[in-house]
Amino acid sequence: MSLSFANGIAAQGRARALVPLCVGAGAYLFFLYVGDTLLQDSDSFWQIKIGQWILDHRALPYTDFYSFTRPGAPWVSTSWLSQVAFALSYAQWGWAGPVILTALAVALSAAILVDLLDAHLEMPRSVLFAMLAVVLSLHHILARPHILALPVMIAWVGMLMNAADRRGTPSWAWLPLMSLWANLHGGFVLGLALIGPMAFVALWGLESDKQVRLLLRWFLFGVAAVAACCVTPYGWRTLLGATNILNLGELLTVISEWSPVNFASFNAFEGALFGLIALGLYRGLTLSPPRILLILLLTWMALSHVRSIEAFAFLVPLVLAKPLGEKFSQQQAEAQGGAGWPSRYVTATGALMIVAAAWTSTSLFMSHHRFNFTMDQTPVAALDLLEKRGAQRIFNAYKFGGYLIARDIPVFVDGRAELYGEKFVMDFFNATEGRKPALLPGLLDEHKIDATLLVADSPGPQILDHLKGWKRIYADDIAVVHVRESADGAAAH
Repeated sequence: MSLSFANGIAAQGRARALVPLCVGAGAYLFFLYVGDTLLQDSDSFWQIKIGQWILDHRALPYTDFYSFTRPGAPWVSTSWLSQVAFALSYAQWGWAGPVILTALAVALSAAILVDLLDAHLEMPRSVLFAMLAVVLSLHHILARPHILALPVMIAWVGMLMNAADRRGTPSWAWLPLMSLWANLHGGFVLGLALIGPMAFVALWGLESDKQVRLLLRWFLFGVAAVAACCVTPYGWRTLLGATNILNLGELLTVISEWSPVNFASFNAFEGALFGLIALGLYRGLTLSPPRILLILLLTWMALSHVRSIEAFAFLVPLVLAKPLGEKFSQQQAEAQGGAGWPSRYVTATGALMIVAAAWTSTSLFMSHHRFNFTMDQTPVAALDLLEKRGAQRIFNAYKFGGYLIARDIPVFVDGRAELYGEKFVMDFFNATEGRKPALLPGLLDEHKIDATLLVADSPGPQILDHLKGWKRIYADDIAVVHVRESADGAAAH
């Protein structure tokens, strides 16, 4: 009887260990199957282009050499390691390479989250939280560096939360994780910012003498983490470059991923907020003030910038895991019926996912699917025409900047908003979006523009249609091209 019981416990342990792997495999196959949806942000073009430049020159950029409006201006690439990874994968497999990398990163993120939550929650609940986190993040899962850094963010915050839960200090052995994050993406500043709130979670409820000693150890760890994030080719410039984006003021409300959440129509994030409130009320959760403040901080970030929703989705479960686990354990002990998942159920689920993975992978390879970038980000025909005409200074739409860089054409503006600054990009948007159309002629003359390449359904082309000295020469569903009438006449002769 005891031997049978021991064998059952061992089998259940093996089954539980298999679940994060199965969740990761399922996430990978899903995003591989919908891989084209990962290729819909033109920033992917210049990220890959910079990675190729780094590989070709065996050096990192310190100034801009892709625009004609900011040539030679100081600029550092805080995502250089991700850019190199994307460039290598693209060189090897075309667009399939970045898709595979992105799918792997999401899969690893989901698997790490399930594994971290398993320390406090039953496996079904851990899996549910991971699935909800992925669903909430769908709008921002793209072939870009922030996704490659996502599993590192989850592992780092999970390590901090684990230390706080046990009223201890994070191990300095985890500091290389911060260095890796700092080389992958500028979002590592969030990892630094969360050290303080996590420390207060650990300190809450301790005796005053113990609080002082523990606070000192957390402070020293924070200093070491700041030093670790500077272990990059750029050194301390990495920290400075990562914070520049936060100084763009009003511009952050214009760039879609930095804009605040819009509740005009019901969305998944709104549902998650309601669900979080309902969970707290239904379960009667009692959280310590530092833990409440931590959840409010992550919620405020998500409300302020839609790109922070994935941080909310993946990190809030880590903050709630221990209180929820304690609450569920009490209720199960009182009911005496809350047995965990049977090992055979978990094993069967894992087996089904592996079969599905094999079948899906085989189907994908047999069909020879070619991944293609979203067409509305790639004005191929319009740019071909401009190259044929010999246009030198193109006033391009913000979202076309990455594609122009990929074709080695100097840009007016692109997704590196921190390079151009708040005023420059705001003037551009105000002029082309119809908010301040009077700015447009001045921008065209100041920068000696000889052609424009703007989005077809934006106000900019309609403004240019009525602007003296400019003539529309091409239009399709993606882009509209205008040239100076004098230049057009010269070309005709």
